[in-house]
Amino acid sequence: MHARAVIFEQPGKLSIDQVELVDPGDDDLVVDVDWSGISTGTEKLLWTGDMPPFPGLKYPLVPGYETVGRVVDAAPTYQNRIGDRVYVPGSAGYKDVRGLFGGSASKIVVKADKARTIDPGLGKNAILLALAATAHHALAAKDAALPELIIGHGVLGRLLARITLALGGPAPVVWDIDAARRDGARGYDVRDPSDDAGRTYNTIYDVSGASGILDQLIQHVSPAGEIVLAGFYSGRVDFAFPPAFMKEARMRVAAEWKPADMEAVLALLDQGRLSLSDLVTHEAECTDAARAYDQAFNDPTCLKMVLNWSAEA
Repeated sequence: MHARAVIFEQPGKLSIDQVELVDPGDDDLVVDVDWSGISTGTEKLLWTGDMPPFPGLKYPLVPGYETVGRVVDAAPTYQNRIGDRVYVPGSAGYKDVRGLFGGSASKIVVKADKARTIDPGLGKNAILLALAATAHHALAAKDAALPELIIGHGVLGRLLARITLALGGPAPVVWDIDAARRDGARGYDVRDPSDDAGRTYNTIYDVSGASGILDQLIQHVSPAGEIVLAGFYSGRVDFAFPPAFMKEARMRVAAEWKPADMEAVLALLDQGRLSLSDLVTHEAECTDAARAYDQAFNDPTCLKMVLNWSAEA
C-alpha cells in the first residue's frame, strides 16, 4: 500500500510525497486519515533541528502524533473495528521513511491497541486528545496539587486550566507575555506577568517551554511550594540555587501521558465536564502543508492548525 504523507526531508525542508506502507500484520489496523494536527512543541523541534538526540531520530521522517481517522481494514481478529472512528498517536508503519511520530499521512498502518475508538461527534477537535491527556497526566501525579498559576496560554495551558476546573479545582491564574494569547479564557483569569508583581502561588505549572524561566518562577512560588515543569525544554533548565534554597522550593517534571490519562479525559468529555471547542483555530488542506506548518510555527494567533486529508481519500 501507498499513502501521501508530510515528509521532513531534513530540518527546514518539507515535502508532500508518496510513501510505502508496511504490510499489515495480525494485530494491525489500516486507517484512512481525516485530520492530523501540527504540534508546536516536539514537532517544531524536529522541523528546526533542535530536537535533542535520541535513538531512531533520523531524516527523512513523517511527523505527527495527533491523528483522527476511520478504520478501513483490519486483521481477522479486529474485523469488528472496521468503520470505527479512531484517535491514533502516530505510526511507525513505513518502509521508506521514518515515522517520528508518523501520523501526518493520508493512510496509516497502526497496532490495534494504539488506536482508541472515539465519539465521531468530536470531529477534528479529537486531534487534541493527546494534549488533553498530557495535561491530565501533569495534574494526576501522586499527591499532586492542582495549579494556582499556569505559565503559557497556548493549547496546553488552556487545557490545564479547563481540566483543573473540570476536576473541581478553583480557577487558576494564567500568565502569557503575548497579548494575542490572552483572550479565550473560560472561567479563569489571564494576565501579563508584569501585572502580577509580588504575588506568590503555592503551585505553579509551566508549559511555556522557556528553558530560562525558573529563576522568575522561584520568585513567585510560595515557601515550600511546588513548580511543575509540564512543557518540553530543548535546552538546559537551570536556576540560581540560593532563592530556591531560601524557599525550600520543590520541583517536579511531568512527562508523557499514559493510557489512564486518555481514559480520564474521554470520561470528562462524555460527562460534559470538559470541552475541546475553540482550540483548533486554523485548518488547511494537506496539499497546502508547507504554508500550514509555517503559520502554525510562526503566527501567535494560530493556537492549533490541523491538516485536512479528505482530498486524498
